[in-house]
Amino acid sequence: MRAQPQTTRTRHRIRTAPGGYPHPMAGTEDAYTAEPFVPRRGGLPALREAAADCRGCPLHRAATQTVFGAGKASARVMLVGEQPGDQEDRQGKPFVGPAGKLLDRALTDAGIDPADAYVTNAVKHFKFTRAEPRKRRIHKAPTLRETTACGPWLAAELDRVAPELIVVLGATAGKALLGSSFRVTQVRGTVLEEEIHGRPERLVPTVHPSAVLRADDREGAYRGLVSDLEIAARALE
Repeated sequence: MRAQPQTTRTRHRIRTAPGGYPHPMAGTEDAYTAEPFVPRRGGLPALREAAADCRGCPLHRAATQTVFGAGKASARVMLVGEQPGDQEDRQGKPFVGPAGKLLDRALTDAGIDPADAYVTNAVKHFKFTRAEPRKRRIHKAPTLRETTACGPWLAAELDRVAPELIVVLGATAGKALLGSSFRVTQVRGTVLEEEIHGRPERLVPTVHPSAVLRADDREGAYRGLVSDLEIAARALE
């Protein structure tokens, strides 16, 4: 029997407006949660507009902009990565850099039309470091606290899209959805059935496409990614 994902409950004090709704100016960065900024009503456009003003954690300070998910609300498959990269931060769209181009090719080779997928990240702001001023911005992995803070946005996207299948791209996305005990190497290329944010979901974990770009045997790593995505394609049949 599969172990249930670990969850952490944190009590936050959030200012509310009349009627109990979160106060629109409740920028509680100390609480590390996006919850006050997530609208209860409206579809993906309303979420995207609200996310542009999210101050749920300090990552927004250095990032150029919020990078929300992209795709159709009717998408059958949702792909969840870690966070936007340098190009995504500049353009305001997810998976438009080298890793995104590789992912599109892998999806096509696996029999999934990239135009039919909804793509997003567990964290919506680019976290980076610089060795020196004016030097290239270097990706820095988000902490569990930052990933958890962004969780309400991912939950809202899952609610609006209601995909038939979630493809989990890498360890950070897996921990955001399935708990801190998640290990992508142990479950990649398998179909999991878990309750995520109160909904039964089917998930296929695999590596993040950026891991393929960093691999010594890039061709072998690419074949492994395509093989995992082929399992996702069959699960959608």
